[in-house]
Amino acid sequence: MNTYETDFHQWIEEQSDLLRSSQLTQLDIPNLIEELQSMSARERRELINRLAVLLAHLLKWAFQPERRSTRWRLTINEQRRQLALLLEDSPSLRQRLPDLLPRSYRNATRAAMEETGFLKSPFPESCAYSIADILDEDYWPDD
Repeated sequence: MNTYETDFHQWIEEQSDLLRSSQLTQLDIPNLIEELQSMSARERRELINRLAVLLAHLLKWAFQPERRSTRWRLTINEQRRQLALLLEDSPSLRQRLPDLLPRSYRNATRAAMEETGFLKSPFPESCAYSIADILDEDYWPDD
């Protein structure tokens, strides 16, 4: 049994040491590939989730203007900041936004429905916001 299965942290240290010392034939290639793919998937999931939270709050902001609050504004701003950091750290994710936006929007409309208590969705079937607007700190729907 290798350390990948028994002590993940130690396995990472071992793989790092092997890479640093160019002992490439000693690397645990199958598990390295699996971990790298997993890391990439986590980044995409974080992007989808942060977009969904942001979109849900933008929808609530637009469709419940009477309930607008500082908390909603803070959440919108925080999600935009976190998305900016994520896209700064992984710029290639920006080109994935058009493909990931529909999934994020579906998640956002479900969340917004639950949070608003609307019995029937007043939200557009597809996202009416451009990616530029979604990420723009100065954009507020119907403001």
